[in-house]
Amino acid sequence: MVTQVPFLFSLWYSLTDWTIVPPSPREFVGFDNYTSFFDNQFFREAVWTSILMTVFSVLLSVVFGTLLAILLDRKFFGQGFVRTLLITPFLIMPVVAGLIWNTQMFNSSFGVINWLLDAVGFERIEFVTRFPLASIVIVLVWQWTPFMMLISLAGLQGQDSSVLEAARVDGASSRAIFFEITLPALRPYLELGTLLGSIYLIQVFDHVDVITGGGPGSTNVPYFVYQRSIGGGWQFGQASAYSIVVVIASIIIANFGLRVLSNLLEGEAAA
Repeated sequence: MVTQVPFLFSLWYSLTDWTIVPPSPREFVGFDNYTSFFDNQFFREAVWTSILMTVFSVLLSVVFGTLLAILLDRKFFGQGFVRTLLITPFLIMPVVAGLIWNTQMFNSSFGVINWLLDAVGFERIEFVTRFPLASIVIVLVWQWTPFMMLISLAGLQGQDSSVLEAARVDGASSRAIFFEITLPALRPYLELGTLLGSIYLIQVFDHVDVITGGGPGSTNVPYFVYQRSIGGGWQFGQASAYSIVVVIASIIIANFGLRVLSNLLEGEAAA
């Protein structure tokens, strides 16, 4: 009742031409809203922005998260404290993270990054204005790297220590051990982190709204749907069709994620 009934209503609305402002009668138009995707340049740009935002955010988060996991996969003084500090960004609400970076880091007048640039003799940069997409990606990577780090760390700590010790006794270098033993063992965890991150990051809305307000070059599909509906467009028929497409894409990615998770669990059970 809570999830499927609203979805069915959205599916019905997507087959209609329904505009609230100015008020107009709801007319059944079939799949016209879906076929209009190919003619809507702004939607195509939003799709491309969503792809770039998701791909760069996920890949960079996986790389940095894996590197941090390798550093934490050893005993040292204060390990628990350092791990807690590294996890903290993932626990911050997306709106708060966007506000912190937009006002305290990217701001051209009193932002920390521009203060550092000014201190070493470089000109101040309007990050959000000049690099809107990159600014959002930086915040997403900062916030999602801890998540990828935890998944990679679970994979590293699940390795058989006897296999690693045997490789060292046989004279294998640290580089060879990592690429021949550790990295293949991490592959299911990296795939899982990539797919889970893609499922969530393809739906990013808060960061776009807070950091750039959907300015040129930063409007992804969720924000585009918002603009076409309650954000001022009031075209609920088209917005519903766009949102249905996002749901279908998320379901496809989720199915791949569930398959990887299932294979991972089966491998753990067999071991």
